[in-house]
Amino acid sequence: MRPIPVLLMLAILFGCTPKTTEQMTPSLPPAPEISFTREDASRLSELALECIGQEYPNKLGQVLGDSSNLAEPQALHPAFYGCFDWHSAVHGHWSLVRILKMYPDIEQADKIRNAISRNLTPEHIKKEMEFFKDEHNKNFERTYGWAWLLKLAEELDTWDDPQGKQWREAIRPLENLIVQKFLDFLPKLTYPIRVGEHTNTAFALSFAWDYAVAAKRWELQQLIEFRARDFYFRDKGCPVSWEPSGFDFLSPCLEEADIMSKVLDEKEFQEWFAQFLPNWQVMKPAEVSDRTDGKLVHLDGLNFSRAWVLYSIARKLPKQRDMLERQAAFHMAKSLPHITSGDYAGEHWLASFALYALKNKAGLQ
Repeated sequence: MRPIPVLLMLAILFGCTPKTTEQMTPSLPPAPEISFTREDASRLSELALECIGQEYPNKLGQVLGDSSNLAEPQALHPAFYGCFDWHSAVHGHWSLVRILKMYPDIEQADKIRNAISRNLTPEHIKKEMEFFKDEHNKNFERTYGWAWLLKLAEELDTWDDPQGKQWREAIRPLENLIVQKFLDFLPKLTYPIRVGEHTNTAFALSFAWDYAVAAKRWELQQLIEFRARDFYFRDKGCPVSWEPSGFDFLSPCLEEADIMSKVLDEKEFQEWFAQFLPNWQVMKPAEVSDRTDGKLVHLDGLNFSRAWVLYSIARKLPKQRDMLERQAAFHMAKSLPHITSGDYAGEHWLASFALYALKNKAGLQ
């Protein structure tokens, strides 16, 4: 075999050298305008209103101890029985509260208030707590549903509205139970869960952190900071180019960046982020091949969750803020037209993801 000439070998080696961040970040075209009008709010409120009162189809996700545990969804979960599954019912209520806060006199305001008042009663919340206290279901909705329940509590906690305060007090016992579940579980979690679906640890920590700060739950906040540093502070070179997986609605790399942007100060986060994603590339919005498939439509949710993290971390990355905001806008624009796809597979949950991304966008203004 003939030896490879030295010059040829050098050419091969340099040709395979990783590109710099600047080389790997092509210039972006102007970002699409992302707006949210009263008409948009009205349209999304109708989705959530229908959803929180729709008992079937329903994915219960319960463990049966015996035949006495068999019951209709509304009997098991009188507050959160709609929207196909428990966590979607919870964030369906969050969506309606969020819309009311943005547009208090929206056309559907009375319908929204009546629907929430029917569900969020002390009696219904007591029944919800009984389910969580069952020995076979004590880990029900860990930790995704737990995080959304705290997000609902946070949204109500930051709203000066008489009826909102009633709902806030109604859910407080369940909220306290969920906080205790976080306090019990997080010290036992040896390794973080780094998937792109419900059990992602960073997502839950991020939502729980926001709640803990707003509600002044210092014990929970301190535990989240300790665990986030323990889980993620030494991470380097997150393989974001491997994303997404086929069923993702969360970005494992970006969710981790989100929680670290909250627990680290600006300088510390910038230093950490430079090591965590040293070869940042423009992320292409995910493509959805079939919006009637409950798993494949997750990718619309991924576009929204990527956007909310990009808006969030931009606060502590001022030199990259313009690029991050533009990437977020492209992700939003990709999936916003498809929230009302006509199929329940996406319509029972995507409005919440879009609204949360829009909330983070507004937080940058």
